[in-house]
Amino acid sequence: MQSEDHNGATLETWTPQEVASAQNTGDIILVDVRTPAEYAFEHVEGALLLPMAEFDPAFLPSQQDRRIVLVCGSSQRSAKMAKKMIEAGAERIAHLEGGFTGWKEAHQPYIGTDMASGAPQRKENRPE
Repeated sequence: MQSEDHNGATLETWTPQEVASAQNTGDIILVDVRTPAEYAFEHVEGALLLPMAEFDPAFLPSQQDRRIVLVCGSSQRSAKMAKKMIEAGAERIAHLEGGFTGWKEAHQPYIGTDMASGAPQRKENRPE
């Protein structure tokens, strides 16, 4: 994990492996800031949706028990929303390095769309 200081607050950048491990142990809340259409097409299993267009730090739960990790497509939007959380008073916030693209490149499982039926489908995403 990388971290940087922003006006006394800490912005963390977690690798896909760190996020997957923390998610498996229940140590994080993963929040997807992409559009509802992007999320519906494919997303990290268990991620909550709070689109950037409607993003308000007040809607997020407390980080007393679990760290919030933001995710988007490439990590640009999640970094921007993490900074918005810091401006709103968060002392520490994290986002996923490389976003959902990095997640898939790291061969992490996700929920995708079955193109034949349109139904959600778990994708194991194993390396070739």
